[in-house]
Amino acid sequence: MNQIATLATPITVAPRQQQLTANDIRHRVNVIQEVMQAVMKKDVHYGIIPGCKKPSLYKPGSEVLLATFQIATSIEVEDLSTEDAIRYRVRVIGTHSPTGTLLGEGIGECSSNEGKYKWRKAYDDEFNATAENRRRVTFGKYKDKQVRTDPADVANTILKMAKKRAQIDMTLTTTGASDCFEQDIEDLPPEYLDTQREPASREPAELPAYPAEAFANNLPAWREMIAAGKNTADEVIAKVQTKGRLTAEQIKEIRNPPRDEAPADANQEAAE
Repeated sequence: MNQIATLATPITVAPRQQQLTANDIRHRVNVIQEVMQAVMKKDVHYGIIPGCKKPSLYKPGSEVLLATFQIATSIEVEDLSTEDAIRYRVRVIGTHSPTGTLLGEGIGECSSNEGKYKWRKAYDDEFNATAENRRRVTFGKYKDKQVRTDPADVANTILKMAKKRAQIDMTLTTTGASDCFEQDIEDLPPEYLDTQREPASREPAELPAYPAEAFANNLPAWREMIAAGKNTADEVIAKVQTKGRLTAEQIKEIRNPPRDEAPADANQEAAE
């Protein structure tokens, strides 16, 4: 059962045509933040999508906020289904339970033509027996054979999802919680999530220092490559630093080998 936070100041709803004061708005935001800390749990009531500025509100989280603000819901369903697709548009209306004051409404829609409902994985026999226009092969991380889902099999899921989206929309609208939460971000396919995310830092993460033992073991081979003309010192340094940071002293050792380690041919030529 969803919990309701015990608040120091009671929540009030302004009568019709009465404006909320700045203090009222500030108090409402404080209440939401207090409930998040006291009652809500990450990955249960809300979730963090990597790269997004705000958490995404889940249905259990919206129910906590509705209970906290004493908001009752009523639902209107519009069936937009066709012969080959189930589609619902749901309108959720929020009213203040003690007074019956209309607070706001939200709208949500869901269709069996959405990719995650339209297709399902199939075994070879089923895939081969399915008409070509009702099957496909996807190439993601793995090659998957998929066939069209029977819309009737997901009708209840589609209705519940439309209701959930509408309820979250209404919750954010009536409580002013959009400052704290995203809406339905977790419902978006991965390729669309990237458009919601904050740009990642262009600076690569700093690599750890190159292990001293590995440096000592590899240094002779690097010097041989440089001496043989296979790579320049700069090329060796650049390649090594893709695996770890070199110190100024280590770079100096690669660039300037000791004189007694000079190639034998060079010593002989010098002698002549």
